[in-house]
Amino acid sequence: MWKFLIRRLIQALPLLLIVTIITFIIINLAPGDPVYMFVSPDQMDKANLDLVRRELGLDKPLHIRYLVWLGNVLRGDFGKSFFYQRPVMEVLLESLPNTLVLALSATIFSFAVAIPAGIISAIKRNTPIDYFFSTISFIGVSLPSFWFGLLLILFFSLRLGWFPTAGMQSLDVKGPVILDRLKYIVLPTIVLGMGSMASKMRYMRSSMLEVIRQDYVRTARAKGLSGFVVITKHALRNALLPVITLLGLIIPGLVGGAVIVESIFGWPGIGRIAITASFNRDYPLMMGNLMLTSTMVILGSLIADLLYAVADPRIKY
Repeated sequence: MWKFLIRRLIQALPLLLIVTIITFIIINLAPGDPVYMFVSPDQMDKANLDLVRRELGLDKPLHIRYLVWLGNVLRGDFGKSFFYQRPVMEVLLESLPNTLVLALSATIFSFAVAIPAGIISAIKRNTPIDYFFSTISFIGVSLPSFWFGLLLILFFSLRLGWFPTAGMQSLDVKGPVILDRLKYIVLPTIVLGMGSMASKMRYMRSSMLEVIRQDYVRTARAKGLSGFVVITKHALRNALLPVITLLGLIIPGLVGGAVIVESIFGWPGIGRIAITASFNRDYPLMMGNLMLTSTMVILGSLIADLLYAVADPRIKY
């Protein structure tokens, strides 16, 4: 197991290096000069503008700047944010727990709904229940998250007053803190988890339909086992394998999707940090956010591989 983990991590290093090179080039070749986000060219002469550019480390050629950045990253220094004037990792780590809480709640929500719904839809194939869940999944895949989020705010927050419109907690908490936090996280969780829930539901239905036709499932039924035991003990584990494959993409996908959701609901996570960095051309913060997201992609794929062995004992590493 440990040899497998080490080998996978070593294989991920060249991929991570290529991603950083491509992204660094694209970010730095985008139109606009970060210097103009802090000073006006009408108020400063060219000499002072060059001085500011030199202080930000933007006066060197592109390949030199990348090598300097990479050398600093290998020493654990991701640079200093242009906008916040603080170390990049300090800015990201402050907001990362909030995003992880939101992503975790969205993951739990999507799996808790998708797996039972996919199983029921497969068992009740071509019935009104199957058509109902299929319609829900198609709607979930098609809904733009920004429109769906605004719709939920309009109905559940402004009209019914059940949930707050934005934020993470109340300024004057009355009652248990956990209940106050739950009120703020319900709507963002639904919006963020809706798309992945719908896709996992379709994968679960298709996988379960294939598994319940297998000979070993027919044999289990012929032995007189109840339908619940046949599905949960014999069919579910094998049907989960395609869904587990999606886990490697779910984690970074939720973090990426949180950019829109956090902006809509005013959630203080790294999604809002990423938007702020993009608007202000904060190159160090954008690269730090990229490294964080890329690492999550690698860890997500690794977790999915490990869960294969949990779901199917025949798989050994």
